[in-house]
Amino acid sequence: MKISTTFKVKILAFLVLAGILVACESTEKETENVDEILSLDEEEEKKLLGYIQNGLNEKSDWKSHWSELIGSIDASDFNLIQSDTIDPMEMPEKNPILPGDPLFPYQIPNPAGNGTMDIYSYKIEAQEGLDSPFLNPDSEVIWYREDGMKERLLFMGPSGMFEEGLWMDAETFLVFGYFQEEAGFRPMAWVIELDTHQVHRYQLERIEEEYDSESYLNQKIKKVDLS
Repeated sequence: MKISTTFKVKILAFLVLAGILVACESTEKETENVDEILSLDEEEEKKLLGYIQNGLNEKSDWKSHWSELIGSIDASDFNLIQSDTIDPMEMPEKNPILPGDPLFPYQIPNPAGNGTMDIYSYKIEAQEGLDSPFLNPDSEVIWYREDGMKERLLFMGPSGMFEEGLWMDAETFLVFGYFQEEAGFRPMAWVIELDTHQVHRYQLERIEEEYDSESYLNQKIKKVDLS
């Protein structure tokens, strides 16, 4: 069956128009997502920066460690670069880090008794039977809840590390660490809101060109020899 030239032109025009509409719709959705990710009202942004400032005050060792490299650090030096929803990858698993484990002192108990947060046991292999402890390339932030469930809240590959963490309240957890870029090493902060499963990622404006990636953990984890 022959198809007329006029019909072919109409079909081609329809496909082009459909492609333009799809592209526009996709672009609009992407723009909406960016606005949703980066748009916070003034009160919310003030609250999140308050968490970071409180965290810097509480974890003065981490603040001093990086301040020696890049100068004085304040919450106002951090910029919000992403707010997003967490897929927590929930599964049944009780905390394997028990009293007597060298990493037990570095578990971070929930202030309301709802389990513990663990930011080191995935990174640091220090169980019995090893000739010597070593660091894995990847890092995780794991919440072992009191009901026997485990949630993986954050994951990072070899390009960075979670170095410090603390509870702001029973539903808010703050993590400090760094991310390695082409230009160097950038301190980071993650504010995790567990009630809504949202995470807000902040980065410091300044970068350190050279950084011993294990230096803070060597200083922090006294009960494990990582040298």
